Order: sequence, then structure tokens, then C-alpha cells
Amino acid sequence: MKGFVRKDTLFSLCGLNCGLCSMHLGGHCPGCGEGSQSCKPARCSLEHGGLEYCYQCGEYPCEKYENVDDFDSFITHRNRRADMEKAKRMGPKAYRAEQEEKVRLLMTLLEGYNDGRKKTLYCLAVNLLEVGELKEAIGQVERAGLLPDKERAACMAEELHRIAEEKGIELKLRRKK
Repeated sequence: MKGFVRKDTLFSLCGLNCGLCSMHLGGHCPGCGEGSQSCKPARCSLEHGGLEYCYQCGEYPCEKYENVDDFDSFITHRNRRADMEKAKRMGPKAYRAEQEEKVRLLMTLLEGYNDGRKKTLYCLAVNLLEVGELKEAIGQVERAGLLPDKERAACMAEELHRIAEEKGIELKLRRKK
């Protein structure tokens, strides 16, 4: 969108963790603020003086956030409101540091535990689970010892699903029907 520029490409204006998106990682999406796509939150930000995050607006949460977490795209939308509240509570700098740690953990999963079929699962898990839980999963698989790549990937997927299930989280994108 013309005139809309983002400094933070890991966490979008509207609460998506873009740095953890398979499209962003694959170089297919530069993140919001790059390109000419029309975006209601970006237009709204410009109308409100160029806010960096929606939570900085006095009208947040507005009608644009009704049902915002119901469906996913390439990235999960499940935690947008919760992540906005977390970023507001922690502050942008601390939240960004956490996101950078999650990006590192995602890269660890993709480089060390991927059989070529787990990118979406790992992006979801890193978005929806806490840093400590992700480190726990990696540690658990490491303790299993040296495994062939395919078994390592299956073991990691199983561990992530186990942790998610304990929290009542389904590691699957929810598409609009």
C-alpha cells in the first residue's frame, strides 16, 4: 500500500507473526508494508497517524478484530489478539526479542528435523507454543540419540503434537470452508 512502511517485518501491524510464516521464509511474501497489496489495517494506520501496531490505537480493539482469529491463511491467525496483547504488555522491544528467539528455534527445526514435509507444522508449532515448550521438544528428541533424518522428523512431530495436545492446541491450519 502506497505510503505504508514497516520497520518490524517479524510482527505485523495487525498481529500476525510474519517472521514465522512459511510464505515469508520461502521469500514469497516480504511482509506487510512491502508491495502494493490493499490492507485495511494499513489504511487505518495511515489514517491514525502511521501507528506501528494496532494496539497503539485508542480505538483498539475495533470492529476489524471481530472474528479475526477464526481462520488461517498461510500462517495461523489463532493468536493475533493474544499476541497483540502480549506485545502491548511486554513492549515492542521485548516482544521482538522473543520473536527473534522463535525464528532461531524455527530455523533449528527446519534445518535439523525436517524431512521435507514438516515446514507448515513447524511454523504452526513455533507460532502457537511457548519458547520453553519448543526447547523442551528439541531437548526431548535430542535425548533420543542419533536417528536417521526421517525418524528424527517423525519423532519431533510427535513431540510437538504431544505438547500441543496437553495445552488443547491443534497443530493444523484452519481453512475457511
